[in-house]
Amino acid sequence: MKEVRFPAEWEPQSFIQFTFPHKNSDWAYMYDEVVNCFVNIIEATAGFEPVLVVCHSISEVSAFFRNNTKYPIYYVEIESNDTWARDHGAITVFKDGEPELLDFTFNGWGQKFEAGLDNCISEKMAGGVLSPNKVKSFDFVLEGGAIESDGNGTLLTTSECLLSEFRNPTYTKEEIESFLMEVFGLRKVLWLDHGFLAGDDTDSHIDTLARVCSKNTLAYVKCDNESDEHFEALKLMEEQLKSFSNADGELYNLVALPWPDACYDDMGMRIPATYANFLIVNGGVLVPVYNVPQDQEALEVIQRIFPDRKVVGLNCRPLIDQHGSLHCITMQYPAGVNIIQ
Repeated sequence: MKEVRFPAEWEPQSFIQFTFPHKNSDWAYMYDEVVNCFVNIIEATAGFEPVLVVCHSISEVSAFFRNNTKYPIYYVEIESNDTWARDHGAITVFKDGEPELLDFTFNGWGQKFEAGLDNCISEKMAGGVLSPNKVKSFDFVLEGGAIESDGNGTLLTTSECLLSEFRNPTYTKEEIESFLMEVFGLRKVLWLDHGFLAGDDTDSHIDTLARVCSKNTLAYVKCDNESDEHFEALKLMEEQLKSFSNADGELYNLVALPWPDACYDDMGMRIPATYANFLIVNGGVLVPVYNVPQDQEALEVIQRIFPDRKVVGLNCRPLIDQHGSLHCITMQYPAGVNIIQ
């Protein structure tokens, strides 16, 4: 039997995938604003490593970029419903040291949104854009934002998401854990049972709440405001995190991330601002900021977690209007997966 390993995000990467917004989507009402946001994030990412942009029109989308980035930006024309590459992108594992692309079913976060086009993106990319040029497909609903790996056999996830009745309703918790252990070559699955963000459509994706930053370090969102609707749930989450240990039996060093001032959309609904939704890239960490007073503190905290990486804050206020943030619009591919030019 081949040895399977699910790499951590901080390991060397080949490129980052984005899926670009278009006017025939939920972004239509703020298209110019979100395009500017995507361009800034993509160009910042290309300062650290290559980028692959899935888009509806190469000629139209490539014209938005200034073409002066350190690393190249590649484009592939594939139809999409939306922009959340973290959740429809292929997930890479290594089998006996060789990369394998896994294509899980994406059903719009438990059938909340139309996702038929997004669900086909990874298969189409592997068919002509990526090497390896095949994906292993699964009739199992799983989004990349729902799981965090330390590269050493430990996976962190949330019960609310993976046990959602509209994802894999015929599976028990034990069956889901067994499936994850086999597919990702795991030794331990940590189930986080508490924590949420108002306005989140994902049923509490782990990458909005807690992140694995090293083999024994977790960063997590912490709310100190007792009058905030999140206070009790996040306090319970913190207590559970204190009890967690990795597959080697080591307790985690927990680092609390600042709690941003509440952000609201034009309808007065609270939207899910979180500093946990950062992206680790080669030599850097890209951090979402929201034009609130806690932004600078968040950058400083994350810099202390990653002292050897350049930390860059990027305005993601437009993204949370559609209930996601920086990590949600990206998918990293580890070294060994290549773009076919």
